[in-house]
Amino acid sequence: MLALFSIGVGLWGNFRQLWLQENNFTVSNISRILSLASLVSAICIFISARKLKLDKLKLFITIMLSLKIVSMLIMFGINGCNLNFLLKMLIIFDIVSEKFIILSIYPMILTIRKDDKLYSKRKLVEYLFRDIGVLIGGVFIGKTIFNLKINYNVCLFISLLFLLLSLIIYNHIKINVKLKKTKISLKKLLHNKIITLYFIDYIIANIAINIGLGLKMLMLTNQLNFSASLATNCLLIVGLLADIFGIIAFKLLTPKNDYLTITIKFGIRGLLYFIAFISNNSILIIIAMFWSIFISTAYENKTDGVYINSIANEYQLFFTDIRYMVGIASESLGLFLAGAMYKYGANAMLGLSSLFVLIQLIIAYILIYMRTNDKMIICRK
Repeated sequence: MLALFSIGVGLWGNFRQLWLQENNFTVSNISRILSLASLVSAICIFISARKLKLDKLKLFITIMLSLKIVSMLIMFGINGCNLNFLLKMLIIFDIVSEKFIILSIYPMILTIRKDDKLYSKRKLVEYLFRDIGVLIGGVFIGKTIFNLKINYNVCLFISLLFLLLSLIIYNHIKINVKLKKTKISLKKLLHNKIITLYFIDYIIANIAINIGLGLKMLMLTNQLNFSASLATNCLLIVGLLADIFGIIAFKLLTPKNDYLTITIKFGIRGLLYFIAFISNNSILIIIAMFWSIFISTAYENKTDGVYINSIANEYQLFFTDIRYMVGIASESLGLFLAGAMYKYGANAMLGLSSLFVLIQLIIAYILIYMRTNDKMIICRK
């Protein structure tokens, strides 16, 4: 189910910004829409965090996935009709529903089994099949098949077909685990200093990645003179290499020293961003962007999994909702800043991002020190 969902999301997500641009939205408009969608997602997730329970999770995902498919079908039908306000509302709902579905999957998995490696496996499945979705788009975009030209809108329709298959399979999943109904307050969750600091690190990380890569397709096509097809294929190749490296790193190349792991994942990224900013060289900018994507799937068990899995199962849904809420709110800020910096060029966007990466790296080092020198028992009975 996750694989098919990720293919659909990857295919549509890769062209969503260009699809909006084709529907007469400016880059500034697109940035604001994406930022607003992230903010609305954060608010909705905050509301649902206290209302949604684990025993209702399957039904909730079913409803959200069904509504997402319907909204995409409407967008497909009104493409090119200049109904910009309606398109804006549909795009916002599309993004909100997508985030709701993604955040709900791991808490459901944890009702069956949990460990740090399982978190990485789940993320690797999502990343790999998102890139397969990008591959489908890269192969077919611009081609004519049976007198049908494959444009952004056709890719939207193909994407919703994958989501429909995902929904069909999901409805055949049977949850046999007895799910506990428990309550936990945000105050209790944040009582642990490690989790509080992890949330801060997560916020900074989301701001950093969205300033640098939140508008990557527009950066590549409008600022770095890539065609839509070339940009898609380059992102695809780097994404697939990232998936392969993520699997290899997961199995063979994870250093025993966690400080080194964090430096590889974030330190090199920040340095390349800063060099690209100073040089304003197109090749160095591209290298910095592609390295950031290449390393993105690796070491999730060290950067996130170890903190997420420290939370007891019965609190996982609430914790995940709060984590996504702060993450999406920071993503919204990152996209807003990306839009504001866009007019100054890709190097300026990476330069600002490098500052946030540095802050993130310092906090990550502190977190490693804290969890290796203290007993990390968080929200457990």
